[in-house]
Amino acid sequence: MSAMQQHPFEPLIFPDAHILILGSFPSLASFEEGFYYAHPRNQFWPLLAEVFGTELCTKEAKIELCRQEKLGLWDSAKSLKRETGNSSDANLKAIEVNDFKKLLMDYPGIKLILFTGKKAEQIFNSRYKELKVRKALLPSSSPAYAAMRFEQKLERYKELLKSSQGFE
Repeated sequence: MSAMQQHPFEPLIFPDAHILILGSFPSLASFEEGFYYAHPRNQFWPLLAEVFGTELCTKEAKIELCRQEKLGLWDSAKSLKRETGNSSDANLKAIEVNDFKKLLMDYPGIKLILFTGKKAEQIFNSRYKELKVRKALLPSSSPAYAAMRFEQKLERYKELLKSSQGFE
């Protein structure tokens, strides 16, 4: 059994965030880069670039997009054991959930939580299903999720991110 891993970085969230996007836990590539969705084949940043009509070539550009669009990024799991040397959600065990009650108190502008996959949603709901906040499931941006084409994923991302703007 592998050792317990702690989430390696803080949430990317600004005081006026309206939407919180949750993954399950950072991939091995994200651990190495110290940033969200760092695997080169992960479609998360290309999807956001298309939704918001911008280029996201640097970490700084990605952070600025989140600030401008009032998006927060974090993960459902605080710590866990990863069964094997790959990033598949199927390998995540002994999961400790992040404290979302506190996060939502600290960031009261968050009106919607979007999950970037079923595992992220499952981890969150294992402890916080009853929290009074809107929630929705995005298609996974993982390169392993091939059930939908990029264009199909993009339509769902646009639907949820664009319709959710204007929470002021």
